[in-house]
Amino acid sequence: MSLYEASFRVRHECPYREISERYPDLTIREWYLSDCQVIEITSPEAPADELLDEIGHLGTILHESVDDSGLHVVTQSCLCSLEDSIIDRFEEYNCLYQPPTVHRQGWEHYTVIAFDESDVRALLRDLEADRDIEVLSKTAITEQQIPHSMLAPVDQLFEDVTERQLAALRLALESGYYEQPRKTSLRELADQTAVARSTYEEHLRKAENKLLTNAGQFLRLVTATSTADPLGVEQIREAEQAAD
Repeated sequence: MSLYEASFRVRHECPYREISERYPDLTIREWYLSDCQVIEITSPEAPADELLDEIGHLGTILHESVDDSGLHVVTQSCLCSLEDSIIDRFEEYNCLYQPPTVHRQGWEHYTVIAFDESDVRALLRDLEADRDIEVLSKTAITEQQIPHSMLAPVDQLFEDVTERQLAALRLALESGYYEQPRKTSLRELADQTAVARSTYEEHLRKAENKLLTNAGQFLRLVTATSTADPLGVEQIREAEQAAD
């Protein structure tokens, strides 16, 4: 069975598009969750005060950093401005939206997958009726080529992870605990919090276990069609069976 993937960019009235047009070095990536948008804004250049002020009006800033690598900001905002949005049209034409939306130099970039080429054509005709659109690619793909990101919504990966566990995981990640070599220890991480080391470690380990458990089903999907055995697991199993 063949499916169809289409990538295109559009121009229409949108605050993110307008900012990306005024600041051509800026890249804005937009994800839609159940009740909000998460916006990641990056730029290789140090931002002007005017840009930071505009970003501050887009929503609640969750993370902000400016260093030698440039600007990196993550914000969260409500979905109240998305009524009758382009995302709704994808669903009308049986097209699967592939996040994130990328805003750059005044254009919004989208990728969708459809089960019938006629659905893609109908969607593009509809969008052309009220906005500038430029098709970048439209190709047939096989089921085996469906991006695995379609199978792993972000909210499912964090299912059942508590706020304290997420906070412990984020602190460890941002402090370099998972880098090689490690830049910090569990004791040093716990010292940055108001909880005991044993309590912090419990939150961190539970977060790790839940994330790996939630990601397990997607890991099996990703590796299901692979015949490679880079760790030699099957070789050892066969040797053990032969010995028995």
